[in-house]
Amino acid sequence: MTDSKKFGFTTQILHSDRQKPVEHGSLHKPIHTAVAFGYKDARELAEVFQGKKPGYRYGRQGNPTVSALEDKITLMEDGYATLCFATGMAAIGAMVQALLRSGDHVVSSSFLFGNTNSLWQTVERQGMPVSFVDATDVANVERALTPQTRMVFVETIANPRTQVADLERIGALCRERGILYVVDNTMTSPYLFRPKAVGASLVVNALTKSIGGHGNALGGSLTDTGLFDWTQYPNIAENYQRLAPKAWGMAQLRAKGLRDFGAALGPEAAHHLSVGSETMALRIERESENALALAQMLSQDERVAAVHYPGLASHAQHGIAQALFKACGGLFSFELKDGIDCFDYLNRLQLAVPASNLGDTRTLVIPVAHTIFHEMGPERRASMGIAESLIRVSVGIEDTADLLQDFKQALSA
Repeated sequence: MTDSKKFGFTTQILHSDRQKPVEHGSLHKPIHTAVAFGYKDARELAEVFQGKKPGYRYGRQGNPTVSALEDKITLMEDGYATLCFATGMAAIGAMVQALLRSGDHVVSSSFLFGNTNSLWQTVERQGMPVSFVDATDVANVERALTPQTRMVFVETIANPRTQVADLERIGALCRERGILYVVDNTMTSPYLFRPKAVGASLVVNALTKSIGGHGNALGGSLTDTGLFDWTQYPNIAENYQRLAPKAWGMAQLRAKGLRDFGAALGPEAAHHLSVGSETMALRIERESENALALAQMLSQDERVAAVHYPGLASHAQHGIAQALFKACGGLFSFELKDGIDCFDYLNRLQLAVPASNLGDTRTLVIPVAHTIFHEMGPERRASMGIAESLIRVSVGIEDTADLLQDFKQALSA
């Protein structure tokens, strides 16, 4: 294989390790556990440290197994380059550490993963104001912009209420204003959607979720799509400006985010995530089919107050989802009518497992207001449309009929 881009999505992932020499003909990049990398020539070591020559310096800054995963994700996102981190939150935190300064302003979707919301609150206390807006309409984003706005941050499909950001028009706005546009692609995955198509500058993926897919390894990544003009970004340190302009962002992220922030991905986890990614398309297609079938069934049940899934025609952003996404993924949420206790309902489920992860092969359920969004308090939850009875479902690859029967019997009881 010489030109991987002529092949389809899954074929590229399956054979990406062999685009570069692999030790002993291994079909997977081997797990390299070394922390330090030795050189016969001390001058070569210095050239690697100075960025004049490719190579590895120290395990916190790079590792051959992790590099192979980074190459794979870059292929998935059709990007310029990727950096991997210990978790998805580490990737977002490192991005803040590396690219923002005191006084910089961020505009963020108000429909966010709970931990990302918590991180932005910390960022505000550190002197970088964050404006939370309803990102389903680009007009709200535009109104929030200031001369100090350095970054706009959105999720493709919000976790857990599934609002879909006005992705394409926000991308056009950021391109027009020269603002860094960061899109968290975790809920869709690179298989269902590539944020580069709507002008994203950086793409976040929590590799723990759909890319790894088996709930056995933590990881996160940042992909530079190659679209952003880093020469217009005021926070790039002078020493990284010696490189080609296209490399400035990744160079600063690797040094100030990965090296200094320290949240490096381990080689064992990288191997798990890499192998798991090979079946991503197969898993996500099945999960999307299962999620749509479940969402449709629950939406027709009189004991269910509301179902939130972009695949349903009743969803407010169904049109955007249909236009941009290959399918709507395996995450949805629903509310029970008054008088039905969400805990009793969850305890009656026989297949779905009460747990907090997403993108697993198994179906996972969680009462949102009482767990992952409990810390926010009732007012913030209400502003995000999170009802006290809201149940988030991460749909797995079980047989569709079995899942439908399980969710139906729990309601019937």
